[in-house]
Amino acid sequence: MAISVGDTLPDVKLVKATDEGPQQVDAKDYFAGRTVALFAVPGAFTPTCSAKHLPGFVEHADDLKAKGVDEIACTSVNDPFVMGAWKKSDGSDAITMLADGNADFAKAVGLDMDASGFGMGQRSQRYSMLVEDGVVKQINVEAPGDFSVSSAEHMLEQM
Repeated sequence: MAISVGDTLPDVKLVKATDEGPQQVDAKDYFAGRTVALFAVPGAFTPTCSAKHLPGFVEHADDLKAKGVDEIACTSVNDPFVMGAWKKSDGSDAITMLADGNADFAKAVGLDMDASGFGMGQRSQRYSMLVEDGVVKQINVEAPGDFSVSSAEHMLEQM
């Protein structure tokens, strides 16, 4: 069952991609005491993720922060080195990359998917959520193959 508005995020490990190297974080601690705009993509460097999803959050980072977002984070079922390289290639310092290499977070929130048909194995569905002090305040899950409701623009309209 997928996580819903009002639910508390599960406490699983994620790995933050930093310039100093991978840094393990506990989701409970990471999301505590602040407002985070979190978006998830099926894979770093994949077409829609690189051409639309990440760039939208980069472009609208200041707008989201002006509406009370303390941090913007992207998660994907990739290792932290891939997430770090993607940030350097297409991201910005305004976006924190959180690697979910084993899909533990995606599974714990019930938003994992099997992309084996595309040679990608277990992945995260595409979604965005607004999290306040570890509690989901809004969630926008895309239908397979779509990109509309998880965009930064859509999140801003909801705020």
